[in-house]
Amino acid sequence: MGSPAANEFMLLALAEAQAALLRQEVPIGCVIVLDGTVIAKGSNRTNETRNATMHAELDAFEQLWASGSRRSSAEWARAELYVTCEPCIMCAGALCLLGLGKVVYGCGNDRFGGCGSILDIHQQGCGSCQGQSEVGGAASSKPHRFQAEGGMMAADAIALLQDFYASGNPNAPVPKRPLAAP
Repeated sequence: MGSPAANEFMLLALAEAQAALLRQEVPIGCVIVLDGTVIAKGSNRTNETRNATMHAELDAFEQLWASGSRRSSAEWARAELYVTCEPCIMCAGALCLLGLGKVVYGCGNDRFGGCGSILDIHQQGCGSCQGQSEVGGAASSKPHRFQAEGGMMAADAIALLQDFYASGNPNAPVPKRPLAAP
């Protein structure tokens, strides 16, 4: 699956995930590509920032915006996101609102996936806005949709997640009550 360039982009996303694992974060990484060039990289930073919204996708966008980079809706429509795990519902909604063109992900996200595993936000839009985006300064009545393809290097992404969860999340909160015995 995927062209040599797509494979290279997913390898970069996996490198971001590996870096997250070394920082004791859930190992998910991504890169944003515009016209064949990586314009941003990101990885989970929820533990480090104590901010539950700092998923890899939002980390990459935060870095873009912090650098002062601004993109037109036409550029976002050409942009691709390579991410090691299917975007969650929150991130899929953000990608929809942004007007992103395509998402290529590794493994599915059976608990929170927003690109088909749980919800089809990439096809249906999101929330009360129905995925409507502003095109040319005027709100479009047509919901924004983006392409989503899963399964690229899924085994590698799953292996990183298994490594993280096998050792236990050292940053997980201490349970308030005893856990039920299996």
